[in-house]
Amino acid sequence: MKKICAAFILSIFTSVTYAQSNFYKLGVGLGAGGTYSFTDVKKGKFGLAGYGTVEYYLTPFITSGLELQMGTVKGGDVKTDPHNREFFNTYKAITLGGKVRLGQFTDFYYNDLLNYTKGFYIGTGVGVILNNMKDIIRTKPDGSGYVFPGKDKSVNAAVPINVGIDFYFPDQWGDIRYGININYQTNFTFGEGLDGYDDPKTKFKNVSPDLYTYFSVGVRYNFGFMGLTSKPVR
Repeated sequence: MKKICAAFILSIFTSVTYAQSNFYKLGVGLGAGGTYSFTDVKKGKFGLAGYGTVEYYLTPFITSGLELQMGTVKGGDVKTDPHNREFFNTYKAITLGGKVRLGQFTDFYYNDLLNYTKGFYIGTGVGVILNNMKDIIRTKPDGSGYVFPGKDKSVNAAVPINVGIDFYFPDQWGDIRYGININYQTNFTFGEGLDGYDDPKTKFKNVSPDLYTYFSVGVRYNFGFMGLTSKPVR
């Protein structure tokens, strides 16, 4: 009877130990990639941007944090655009947001496919974008003298939508310390600052919010105090 009781207690202890894992509560990331604009001008262009993030892990797969982004958003062409518009925006954006990863909802420990995709996530947030036109066509070059209204510098509200995946790598103790991130972000801006043009709707078609997309690749590093979860994450 004593052996049976001892084995039962040991099995309970082993199950509890197995079901609990430690994870770092803080993370930072750096990355870079390309932007593409969708604004009032007919055609967008590609630009470059970099980012830095600071995140807090509520669970191993749910995070909230800040992102700072800096780069260029470009569009139009003075020669080929129907209205000869062209802009070059050197912007800065800061957003507060959150992400939820697939591993929060799946039992990936015994399934290779689910394990490889446990870092797949969606996320959103809210923030501001600081627009600064490094170059923009203000006077229409057709001899009419028409001046395109708008501001060279402005601040707009922005809402990012993120879809991406994190690939995790453990440290020497088996805890998730490092990561590689691939992210596709769509940024909706509210106002007319992204392209610097604010022409009246009676003159130019302007019915959709300006936005830009951002595809990036980055690295992650987790650190700080440890949290405890009932789901194995190693």
